[in-house]
Amino acid sequence: MAKILVVEDEPNMQIGLKDNLEFEQFKVEVAKDGQQGLDMILANAYDLIVLDVMMPKMSGFDVCKAARKNGITTPIIFLTAKGEEIDKVLGLELGADDYITKPFSIRELVARVKAILRRTESSNTAQSSEKEIESIRIGALEVDFAHYTAHHQKDGEVKMSHKEYEVLLYLLKHKGEVVSRYQLLEDVWGYESQPTTRTVDNFILKLRQKIEENPNAPKHIITVHGAGYKVIY
Repeated sequence: MAKILVVEDEPNMQIGLKDNLEFEQFKVEVAKDGQQGLDMILANAYDLIVLDVMMPKMSGFDVCKAARKNGITTPIIFLTAKGEEIDKVLGLELGADDYITKPFSIRELVARVKAILRRTESSNTAQSSEKEIESIRIGALEVDFAHYTAHHQKDGEVKMSHKEYEVLLYLLKHKGEVVSRYQLLEDVWGYESQPTTRTVDNFILKLRQKIEENPNAPKHIITVHGAGYKVIY
C-alpha cells in the first residue's frame, strides 16, 4: 500500500483529498501548513507527496526546494490555483514531478497519482533488472541508481533530484541514440499536455554542471542541434 503525504492548509480540501485517496486504498497522512509538511517529509518515508503551493509559514515551492536540497527524491505533485506557464515551469525546475491546477476533479488527481506511482515502480524495476547501469561513472560523477546517491570525484556527495536521476537514466538507457526533448517530456514527465522544452534544457544544464569537466564544452551529454541530446560515456 503506497503511503502519501497531503500538504494542504484548506480544511475542506484537506479532508476531501484524504478521504478520496484512502478510498483508493492509499495510506494517507496530512500536514496543515508548509513547515509541518517539510518536518514530516524529512522525518518519514513517503511514496508520493501532494503539495499545495500557496500555504502559510512556507510555500509549496519552498518546501519542495528544501526537500530536494536535503536529498529527498520522493515524487511531488503540486496543487496550484495559478495557471501561468512560468509558475508551472518553476515548480518543475525545483524538482516537482507533476502539477494540477485548481479547480480539478478528484478523478484527475487520482489518475495523476497512480500514473506517477506506476512510473516510479517501473523505474525501480528497470534499475534492478539492468545490472550494467545500476552504478556507473560518467564524467566526474559516479551515480548509484539503486540507492539514488551520487558522488563527484572532487567535490564528494552531490545532491540530485528524483527527476535528475530519471532524466540521466533515460539517456543512459538510450546510449548512442539521439533523444529528443519531446521524448524526454513524454517518457520521463509523462504529460499529455507538455510543458515548454526549456524545462528539459534546464535539467540537462544541471546534469552537465555535475558531470562535465567543462559544462560549456560537454563531452558526455552532447547536444545534437535541431534533434535533441545524446549521451556518451
